Amino acid sequence: MTHITLVRHGQANTHAKNATDYDRLSPLGAQQAEWLGHYLAQHDAHFDHVWAGDMARHRATALGMGHATPEIDARLNEFDYFSLARVAEADLDLPAPQSPEEFTRHIPQLMQYWRDDAIGDAPEMFGAFEERAKGAIDDILSGGGRALVVTSGGLIAMVLRHVLALDIPEMTRLMFQLRNSSVTEIEYLHGHMMLVGYNAIPHLAAPDRAHARTFI
Repeated sequence: MTHITLVRHGQANTHAKNATDYDRLSPLGAQQAEWLGHYLAQHDAHFDHVWAGDMARHRATALGMGHATPEIDARLNEFDYFSLARVAEADLDLPAPQSPEEFTRHIPQLMQYWRDDAIGDAPEMFGAFEERAKGAIDDILSGGGRALVVTSGGLIAMVLRHVLALDIPEMTRLMFQLRNSSVTEIEYLHGHMMLVGYNAIPHLAAPDRAHARTFI
């Protein structure tokens, strides 16, 4: 049996307006990663392999968890939301969101346009993102054992789309719910990938950590 523990990175720079500025942990994000690392260590979590995307927030989350030298795979990187949103606003008259409420309406529309190849100048086609996510997970599965994978919400949602055969509305709803530093678990058993845990934050369960249960 192969077991994959997917960790969404800690809270990033939530006020960023571009991908480069977003790609760093906030002080709270660094704390979330440290708390998760301590929780896993206290519960004797063992991993045969530790992977991360090559984004700064992925590496910093892995480091905060106590994994200074994860195996890096750029296929685990997030899609470029900011560039997609700019192109969709210019070409499809889809206004960029200005509030969290607008963001929840914007993402499903953007993802559907992207899925339908309606964003002609997209930095990456939806199908290419889907294939790299699937390819990365398939390769990790081929290594066997227990793997820890530090990545982003969009990548995790794409894996869930593959595991659960989700369409875009269902995929985006799951993506919205993914908390920073949350744990989602996949097992490969009897030739099938199965979801055995989703969006868990046991390291943030204490009442004095309620402020750390962030989505963005």
